[in-house]
This record gives sequence, structure tokens and C-alpha cells, in this order.
Amino acid sequence: MVQLGIMIEAQEGLTWERWEAIIDAADRLGFTWLRRSDHLFSTIASGERDSLELWPSLTVVPVRSERLRFGQMVSPITWRHPVELARNAAALDRLSGGRFDLGVGAGWNEVEHRAFGIPFPPIRERFDRLDEAIQVIQRLHTGERVSFDGRYYRLEDAICRPTPARPGGPRLVIGGKGRRSLRIIATYADEWNVTSMTPQDYEALRAEFERACADAQRDPNSVERTIMLAHLVGRDEAELRERARRMQQVIPSLQEVPVEELPDRLRQRNWLVGTPDEVIERIKSWEAVGIQGILLQTLDQEDIPALELIASEIMPRVSTVDH
Repeated sequence: MVQLGIMIEAQEGLTWERWEAIIDAADRLGFTWLRRSDHLFSTIASGERDSLELWPSLTVVPVRSERLRFGQMVSPITWRHPVELARNAAALDRLSGGRFDLGVGAGWNEVEHRAFGIPFPPIRERFDRLDEAIQVIQRLHTGERVSFDGRYYRLEDAICRPTPARPGGPRLVIGGKGRRSLRIIATYADEWNVTSMTPQDYEALRAEFERACADAQRDPNSVERTIMLAHLVGRDEAELRERARRMQQVIPSLQEVPVEELPDRLRQRNWLVGTPDEVIERIKSWEAVGIQGILLQTLDQEDIPALELIASEIMPRVSTVDH
């Protein structure tokens, strides 16, 4: 059955109060994962919004929950050095008893890089850096002394202690759809994540992924397959419209769409939209093409009742509730 988790866009107004409430809800309601983004400022609104920093916020999760798997989706290698990633990942995995999932990526948001004066190399170099960075992280997680002479990263007799709780290090999560992404995922990842698309498009992409795994001499079934999908769920049409109005405040560009038309517009963007029965049908269509986990992109960070609705009316019919 498909496992359900929560994904939070931390750059869209996340505060300590909101984050602690979300952690507690995810834990209490039986979601499998809790993950958050790694951005420096809002990517969907022009105004100022709080953006809770990555490592302190992740450290709170295993303190408040004894069972949630947690991590980031995903840290760009352009501003997170692999030594920083390796050391923090090892510490969080040790603190949580092996529940930390390390998400890494090549980086994509050029505006964000420019704003903070962070170099934004061409895409080929970013992927080359990602490949090297993963090798550095994995070697450091052995706890042995590491020397590495790469094009972008160099280590000489380096060591990372304490080691992660899990032998070999935390589960590695990598997202992507392109040919180079799929090669890196097939080589290194424990979990392959994709974002918004149709089940039909995913089925074709999965065939490409399986070819990449064959080239890497990797069993594709050894890689967990997840997707991140935004959601808008209501018990009935009235509740759905009310949540649509709230979503217009979260995503200003949606204010141009009449609220009664918004659910259909979001369905066209591959959101999970509708009553519980409608959403269950959609989730089962994802299960049919091989998706094992859905990260529910929860954009309205204060709408805990929406998570309660999903947990009570949807989760028991599509997933094993993890208490």
C-alpha cells in the first residue's frame, strides 16, 4: 500500500510555532514521513515570509517524535558543502536512531543564488558536483579516514565521527526526471522522488529509470519510489471552496482564478483535489504505476484540520497507519 507523508515548503512562512504544530500532528496522525524544503526565501510570493533555517528545524523532529522518518527535499549542493551535509546527516541519524533521510540535489533556483551571491554554475557542472558530493558524503559516513581528489572537492585524511546510526549512512533521497538525474539516482539513491506529473507520464519515465538501473547494474526494486503532490481536500464542495480561498492567500497567483474554478485548475496541475473518495481514487492510480509513497505538499501550514481529514478518511483506505 502507498505510504503517506507531509512535505512543508519551509520558505513560505514557516515559524517555530507552525513547525512544532506540524511535527506533533504528523506524529499523532500516523504519517510516515515529515520533510521540508531547503530554500533561503519564498519561491511563490514576492513579499517577505519567514523561512526557518534547515538544521535547527530538523533537529527538533526527533526530539518531538520517536517514530517519524524525516529529512529535507532537497539540499542543493551549490550552497551545502558535502562535508556540512555529511556531518549534520550523521548527527541527525544518530540522534534519531536511524530515521533521518538525506535529500540532495544539483540546485535549480538561479534567482535565489544571485540574491545571496552564491555561484550558480551551468547545469552540467552542477550535476558533476552532485556526483562528486555524494561520493564524498558516502565515504565520510564509513567513519574511516578519507582522501578524495576530485575536480570540485578535495579531502586529505578527513574523518567524520560519530558515524550515522545506519551502516553506510542515512537513506539517500534524490529527485529528478532527466537523463543525467536518472543515472545518478540509479547509481546512488535509496529513494527516487518526482514531482507533479500524470500517472501515464510516470509510467513512461519509470521505464527510462529501469534502463538506467540496468546500466548501473542495480535492481530497480531496491530504490523506493515516491512522488510529491500538492493537495486540496474537503469533505464536500463547500469545504473544498473554503480551502481554495485559503490557498489563494498562500499562493498569490491563484487570486486571478475565480474560487469556484480553482479546484479544476489545480486538478489540471496534477494536485490531489476533491473529496476523500476522489483523492483515494487518484492515489490508487499512482499505486497502480508503482508509486510506493506520496509526500503531501502542504502549502497551508496552519490547516491542521486538512491533515486530520486525510488521516481519518483517506489514510486508512490507502495506507498502513504508522503509530
